[in-house]
Amino acid sequence: LLVIILVFYWNLRARPTPSHKPLQPSTDEPQMRIITRDDHPISRRDLSDNALKVLYRLKDAGYEAYLVGGCVRDVLLGKHPKDFDVATEATPEQVHELFRNSRLIGRRFKLVHVRFGREIIEVATFRASHDSSSNKQEQHGRQSESGMILRDNVYGNIHEDAIRRDFTVNALYYSIEDFCIHDHADGVTDLDNRILRMIGDPESRYREDPVRMLRAVRFASKLEFTMAEETEAPIRQLAPMLTDIPAARLFDEVLKLFLSGHGVT
Repeated sequence: LLVIILVFYWNLRARPTPSHKPLQPSTDEPQMRIITRDDHPISRRDLSDNALKVLYRLKDAGYEAYLVGGCVRDVLLGKHPKDFDVATEATPEQVHELFRNSRLIGRRFKLVHVRFGREIIEVATFRASHDSSSNKQEQHGRQSESGMILRDNVYGNIHEDAIRRDFTVNALYYSIEDFCIHDHADGVTDLDNRILRMIGDPESRYREDPVRMLRAVRFASKLEFTMAEETEAPIRQLAPMLTDIPAARLFDEVLKLFLSGHGVT
């Protein structure tokens, strides 16, 4: 596994990486860019009908809800998303009550799967960082001495949810309220420039969850993006931290490396 990481690492080093000041996580009031419908190419025709059903039902029930992450990123890139994820302010229990065709899953953090035949729409409640002020006495979030997150079951608002995500291009939220894209981490700029950039300090984020190194390599290859210099730099040094990750989780991530269609890149 470490050989795979290092091979990808050295291949990526050969690519030119433009300099850019890394975005630091912030607990300040949300600073986001709103891209209006006239300024982005996403149409509801590009989206899953079932995902739209989930969004509209949450909206009609009075909850804030968005399409988020890879599905927004891929549609903007002209790709067809393999799945559609929803983020909302509603708790898992509240979401579950709205959909008879749903079930609660997860131990570390509860999610809701809403099933429409063979398609599953995953709905997650907005999350905050493990060190959020709402994490009273480490009741829901805890970090090891090495920096690895051991528990992060902390609910938050949309800005906190965006900043705790891994890469800027995965922190894009599409709203059916106004058909705008809410960009909390300048992800659209990185998307336009085809740059993969970690949100916050990359070394700290990798220490929190070493699997992010695998994800960085996979996304850079899959999307044919250049990894930002500061995002790439710590990988070689921190790669041994992957030995502390449970084998089942590593197996799942390695499968994604080889089965995403870009295993040789």
